[in-house]
Amino acid sequence: MTRNPPETPLGLDVHSLERDLRAHVKGEVRFDDGSRALYATDASNYRQVPIAVVIPLDVDDVVATVEVCHRHDAPVLSRGGGTSLCGQSCNVAVMIDFTKHLHRVLEIDVQGRTALVEPGCVLDDLREQAGEHGLTFAPDPATHTHNTLGGMIGNNSCGPHSVMGGETVHNVLALEILTYDGLRTWVGGPGTDERLLAQGGRAAQIAQELRSLAERHAGRIREKFPPIPRRVSGYNLPALLPENGFDIAKSLVGSEGTCVVVLQARLRLLPNPPCRSLVVLGYDSVADAADDVMAVMDCGPIALEGMDDRLVEDIRQSHIHVDYVDLLPEGKGWLIVEFGGGTPDEAKARARKLTDRLRGRTKPPSIKLVDDATQEQHIWKVRESGLGATAHVPGKPITWEGWEDSSVPPENLGKYLRELRALFDRHGYGCDLYGHFGQGCVHTRIDFDLETQPGIEKFRRFLHEAAQLVVSLGGSVSGEHGDGQSKAELLPIMFGPELVRAFEEFKAIWDPRNRMNPGKVVHPYRPDENLRLGTAYAPRPVETRMFFADDRGDFGRTVLRCVGVGECRKRDGTMCPSYKATLEEKHSTRGRAHLLFEMLNGERDGGVLKQGWREEAVKEALDLCLSCKACKHECPVKVDMAAYKAEFLSHYYEHHPRPLSAATFGFIDRWARLAAVAPGAANYLTQHEPFSGWIKRAAGIAAQRRLPAFAAKTFTASFREEPLAGSRGEVLLWPDTFNNHFHPQVAHDAVEVLRRAGWRVRLPRASVCCGRPLYEAGYLDEARRYLERTLVVLADEIRAGIPVVVLEPACLSVFREEMPMMLPHHEQAKRLRQQSFLFADFLHAHAAGLEVRPLRRQALVHLHCHHKSVLGTDGEHEWLRRLQLDVQEPDTGCCGMAGSFGFEAGKYDVSMRCGERALLPAVREAGGEQLVLADGYSCREQIAQGTGRRALHLAQVLRMALEGAQDE
Repeated sequence: MTRNPPETPLGLDVHSLERDLRAHVKGEVRFDDGSRALYATDASNYRQVPIAVVIPLDVDDVVATVEVCHRHDAPVLSRGGGTSLCGQSCNVAVMIDFTKHLHRVLEIDVQGRTALVEPGCVLDDLREQAGEHGLTFAPDPATHTHNTLGGMIGNNSCGPHSVMGGETVHNVLALEILTYDGLRTWVGGPGTDERLLAQGGRAAQIAQELRSLAERHAGRIREKFPPIPRRVSGYNLPALLPENGFDIAKSLVGSEGTCVVVLQARLRLLPNPPCRSLVVLGYDSVADAADDVMAVMDCGPIALEGMDDRLVEDIRQSHIHVDYVDLLPEGKGWLIVEFGGGTPDEAKARARKLTDRLRGRTKPPSIKLVDDATQEQHIWKVRESGLGATAHVPGKPITWEGWEDSSVPPENLGKYLRELRALFDRHGYGCDLYGHFGQGCVHTRIDFDLETQPGIEKFRRFLHEAAQLVVSLGGSVSGEHGDGQSKAELLPIMFGPELVRAFEEFKAIWDPRNRMNPGKVVHPYRPDENLRLGTAYAPRPVETRMFFADDRGDFGRTVLRCVGVGECRKRDGTMCPSYKATLEEKHSTRGRAHLLFEMLNGERDGGVLKQGWREEAVKEALDLCLSCKACKHECPVKVDMAAYKAEFLSHYYEHHPRPLSAATFGFIDRWARLAAVAPGAANYLTQHEPFSGWIKRAAGIAAQRRLPAFAAKTFTASFREEPLAGSRGEVLLWPDTFNNHFHPQVAHDAVEVLRRAGWRVRLPRASVCCGRPLYEAGYLDEARRYLERTLVVLADEIRAGIPVVVLEPACLSVFREEMPMMLPHHEQAKRLRQQSFLFADFLHAHAAGLEVRPLRRQALVHLHCHHKSVLGTDGEHEWLRRLQLDVQEPDTGCCGMAGSFGFEAGKYDVSMRCGERALLPAVREAGGEQLVLADGYSCREQIAQGTGRRALHLAQVLRMALEGAQDE
């Protein structure tokens, strides 16, 4: 792969460094442009292209990496989940990504209430294992599904339940650390300095110098570090004071990788209250809500969050959890208060203590005591929507970090919010306010202008004025996300010059050559340097074949949509199946979005990806995107990677020949129609060797796959229209390629159910196809022609308002998602979109009188990705309820077949890893009498080929129930 010379420290021989790393590291050593571009930014405003990326297999690899870098004088950066908001996880350095291999929970000590973890361990993995013993790790940032303990230790992370258990620093007992010059040792707890002194050499030197630093600066440390619940700025020098036990491990928490590499961590676990009760309070303003924080805290909650009406309005505008907002009581500012207890009654009693006290006031807030667990989850989702709901609000400028986590003493919070809003107004910034109010921490994203010189200068002035404000109220410039680059310049305002020099001394004790994440926390870059945008921002103008309406048709804005918080790296849900299978950053939605950004900005200074639409690194990353569209639903900013992939491939293949598999699968409707002329002959060739082997090799199909057999007679060929109109009117059943040519019985059963519901069923008067497979190979011009043909064939039915009922979720999602992007101004397309329905949804809305016999059986249900992510599942679940099925619906995510994806030779392994994550084992464990439901054709095929079980479409299950009702 081509390589551009990276920005490197003076005198660094990159080629020699690469040679030595490859010689000494067993894991992956990546100097290619794609990998470097992939890690060039995090969730912050900043961008710095790393020298290289190392994916260590084990701790020995980490030690070897640092040793080689020390020998070459190359900077080093430890990276966790890459969710940092202040720029601390991007740098011109050799980046070590722990998340692929070093992610285990090594030990849970139930009696001692401790855990031993590797730095790449995801927080929720620890919490899940600890939860089996009634324990938890208290700090829980919003990124808890995918952030890492190493990153939390680096940033001293917090979260809503820090009210219960404090910041990360309060929950770190000991750390195994590695210094840049090779010292590997454990620190933490009483007697660490004696142990280090006993080791002699470098260990003893560090202990002596830390003791000296603490003694010389003790007065200033006691004076200048604010005694508040949230202070995540500066180094944790108070931990070195004698009254705090001279705890070296705690002094390193929050050092953001600038001092040591963390190899293992011993953490404190706390009892996890098994029962929760939620109270939501509404006030006239968010500042009024903040005024009440101390009174609420007196009642002992385990979490206390706040948010304003602007956030709620932006949630509505962004269409994120809109229904959940209606659960809030009346108000323009809210407090969300959670209580814990050993029993439901105990938790509710604590909640009622608060509500009784508030109702006794002359003017109480509006009060809602939430008893339903589902409603509690939904209200928490509203609060957790903060970043996603405010980053890309329709009709508003993009918002950015920069002043996103300041904190004050909780008793000063109301005053701070009023003065902070006034400061925003003076600078002309609009933003929402929310955060961890119980500890005085305020979150916000601000519509900074980071592209023009005047805007950037105003941004920097604002930061300094905001720092003066928060310090005047006894607060901290950072209450959760750390200093990194965006806050480090402000530390003198908060701590004064003497303590800043102490920070520099602390850094030098550990890292005298300033090679550990340089330019962050101390000797920092300015907050207006290394900007991801900046005055050099000039994305290559491109014309797209799809219209990205949410971004006003501007693909440059589209690739800015990802804010980098990494929700796509979570281990549950559907997004992102290929990342779950590989744990590769380039296979996450975020990684792909970052590469697309780098592709459009390759001409800028420091640009890495120069080939535009021809860029192989982008093609490689997108190649394993299953187009599941889960990112469109689960990503907080609605990144639509399936559409971006289709757009990219349509341009990429202007310069490269498409593989034969693209035509094989992309035009499967044509091949299927051809096979229907002589299905017996077609099946003989596809089902028997050596012919099937030849076909698979020629078409790029995985040898392990069995080619599906064509039906002896297609659904459309055997369909017979009823001569009499049904009592309710007509419906048009969409004969998709797969149910028509491979599973016609599904369509026949659907016809019978619709007729029994009182509808007359008709079919299109000519062959049609939604063109779904074409998008996977970037055949966008052809896909547009398919849609245009569909609109011509269905013209009369569309104008007559006849409902179009679709059996295959992937087909309907074309009408809902791709068609508005391909034909944005076509009125017939808008009508078809509005009058097309998934089979279950149509029946749910228009078949109230359909009599079905309850089946009262167990059923394992797997829903198609597009069903879950685009179409919604209410109709399906309502029918499962009416059938009185005992539903098991495990978190199966994506089946892994995803249309043609699972058939392609180079993707078989990833396809099966997706399926084996949950779906296929669950099907194998299902009893013989248990129904297996899957509406998606590809899902049924993956189940059949992976387990031998036959999965049913809902239409088939309803037909079974109808036959039972008829028998009765």
